[in-house]
Amino acid sequence: MSDMLCAGIDVGSAAVKVALLSDRDGDATLLSCISERIRRRNPVQVAGGAFDRALAESGLRREDFGYIATTGEGEAITFRTGHFYGMTAHARGGLFLDPEARAVIDIGALHARAILIDDRAKVMGHRMTSQCASGSGQFLENIARYLGVTLEEIGGLSLQSDKPEPCSSICAVLAETDVINMVSRGITIPNILKGIHQSMAGRYLRLLTSAGAKGVALVTGGLAADAGLLAALREAAADQKAAIEIRSHDRSAVAGAIGAALWGAFRARKLARKGLSFAAGMA
Repeated sequence: MSDMLCAGIDVGSAAVKVALLSDRDGDATLLSCISERIRRRNPVQVAGGAFDRALAESGLRREDFGYIATTGEGEAITFRTGHFYGMTAHARGGLFLDPEARAVIDIGALHARAILIDDRAKVMGHRMTSQCASGSGQFLENIARYLGVTLEEIGGLSLQSDKPEPCSSICAVLAETDVINMVSRGITIPNILKGIHQSMAGRYLRLLTSAGAKGVALVTGGLAADAGLLAALREAAADQKAAIEIRSHDRSAVAGAIGAALWGAFRARKLARKGLSFAAGMA
């Protein structure tokens, strides 16, 4: 079978991620990845703009693509070929980025979920955080804004901590109150951030262990690039002697979009072998 171009668009609550890839009968090559913050704009319009930018950077056109898959909140995108559930998309994208991964911890703006996978990216089980936002990316962004630092600065500052200050892990409101009190007591920003990272890491590790994760766990989602959070997760796993190795990847933030594109390629090949069109296969 000749190469097929496929795209994945992951519409989250805070950002849109786009992945373009070329697939030759299951052997995929990543061509381009883009992540763009939504920032109170229409997510569908942001997705369309991000996709067009990825196409322009790759010298490609929409009509070149055999399948355009969406995941997350991307069902409203009119030019999509099909839609895939976010958990299966992150599972497939996570395995593509790290073939040794047997669990994925997807940390987004509003929630986190631990996903157990096998060597074919089949979801074997999962756990998800509750509605409380204290373990989410949005919570961390709110704290950063209060402290006067950017999201990009958080990880490096956290790594500079010499005496982390404990922070509530139960409720976002209580945690934010804790931070206000810390500032008034003169606690340094690195120690505040490291305490918050430790609190969040504890929640994520409990998700992984309660799901039964063992071996390599790949962090995906928007917070996968937070070096301070990754360090706190690894420290928590070591302290609790969990049989889990925490890993990340340069493309971890776009794992959902990559996974959607890969599942799109799989579906396109399957339909092609049956001699069906996309319309017939989706009916």
